[in-house]
Order: sequence, then structure tokens, then C-alpha cells
Amino acid sequence: MSIQVYGIPNCGTCKKALTWLQDKGINYEFINTRETPPTREQIQNWVKSLSFAPMRNTSGQSYRALGDQKKTWTDEQWIDAFTHDAMLLKRPLFVKDGTAVLVGFKDEAIVQEKLGF
Repeated sequence: MSIQVYGIPNCGTCKKALTWLQDKGINYEFINTRETPPTREQIQNWVKSLSFAPMRNTSGQSYRALGDQKKTWTDEQWIDAFTHDAMLLKRPLFVKDGTAVLVGFKDEAIVQEKLGF
């Protein structure tokens, strides 16, 4: 089983998630989305797995800068936006065996369930 965690190193929620994974002895690969933005193909697969709504980083400046037109965007428009600005993606984003399974880190039980631990 492989687990990738997408995020940025200075994100408090990402730090909590990585600490939790380490404390549980779970091996993972951390991908810094600032240094290595996800590809359009990856984002398309993530949206297919999770839909765009939970993937939006609604508390970020990039999201707020989009204006009201974002309320009516289609999946394709969100995929374009995520591709052009990875800061629009909610963090952390967990990928298990190539499939996006969860975004965010609020409930440890949900993370355990989604990752299969």
C-alpha cells in the first residue's frame, strides 16, 4: 500500500496530519504542492474520486480572489483553476494506492477509515 500526502510544509493542518501518521508508524510520501504542483491528470482523477467541492480551500486568499463567478463553475472549470493554482486545493489531500480518498484532517477516525488502518 502506498500513501501520498499532498500539501505544504508550513500548513498547520498538514503538520498535524504528518505527525499523526508518524505517531501511528504509517509510511507515507509527502508532496509539497508549491514545489511540485499536481498535474491536470492527477487533479482530474481526484475530482472524479472526491468531487470538486471538498477539494476547495475556501479559507485561502486564492479562493477569495476568484470572485462570485466561482459559485457556478463546473468540474472542468475547477480542474482548470486547481491546475493553475495549487493553493486552491484544500490540504492535506490523501492519496491511497493512486486514488484520492480524503482532504483535510479533522477527525482521526475518518482518516483511519479512509486509509484503511
